[in-house]
Amino acid sequence: MVVGGRGTVAPPALVSRFSPDMADFHYDPEKNYDEQTLEQQRHIEQEVASTQALVSERLSLNQLIKDYSMEDNIYQQKIQDLRSRYRDIRKTRGDGNCFYRAFGFAYLERLLHDKSDIPRFKEVVNQSKTDLVALGYPQFTLDDFFDTFLDVLSRVESSCTPEELFDTFNDQGVSDYLIVTWRLLVTCYLQRNGEFFANFLEGHRDIKEFCCQEVEPMNKECDHIHITALTSAVGIPVRVEYMDRGEGGLVNHHDFPECSKPAITLLYRPGHYDILY
Repeated sequence: MVVGGRGTVAPPALVSRFSPDMADFHYDPEKNYDEQTLEQQRHIEQEVASTQALVSERLSLNQLIKDYSMEDNIYQQKIQDLRSRYRDIRKTRGDGNCFYRAFGFAYLERLLHDKSDIPRFKEVVNQSKTDLVALGYPQFTLDDFFDTFLDVLSRVESSCTPEELFDTFNDQGVSDYLIVTWRLLVTCYLQRNGEFFANFLEGHRDIKEFCCQEVEPMNKECDHIHITALTSAVGIPVRVEYMDRGEGGLVNHHDFPECSKPAITLLYRPGHYDILY
């Protein structure tokens, strides 16, 4: 078992903690443990893909009760708090893209019922593409992602049904192109406002390095800085309900930007985002 780079071996005690069958593990310098680890990761991803839809049907919030033991008083109390304010949940696949997928679906679903924001949003998307080209991103690469994104947006504006939107987000190829575009909107805003956001970066990275490493790659999870940048970039306020193990029995929320009127609401559980109704 490799922790870190090639040849860095986990102590036997650590190995046995996570996998009792490996308690007698012995390091073989001839084996490529990095490749073994990657193969295990691919297997996990395939298993997740076969059991979780990219975006689920709209479900009763009662479904959350089944996700936790009835003896888990902290979470059960917080579920009851959520049920006093929300009725339904729509789950997303836990693949590192869940924030962008939840945000994107919730916003486009809202546009199906109120199309008044579409012209403004289209202008934002087109301007961001222009700004990315000015930042040095190749236009022919951007065209693929932005054309797909704007095509879906145009269908929402004209004749898309809720069922068609649901199918679009569960089409892996199209859905992932949408995710890439949301990520590019974030990276564009961060780099155009790099002096401000540099104050929030850890380590010795500049904003471009941060975007290349933490924003643009697929399956990279989203943090506070990403949400701040996206909501500011596209002008779509979001409320995030944070359901964690904090004491008190109540679920706290944060609005991005602060003091805004949220257009959509997401549920955050450690490492994952879903949509609330």
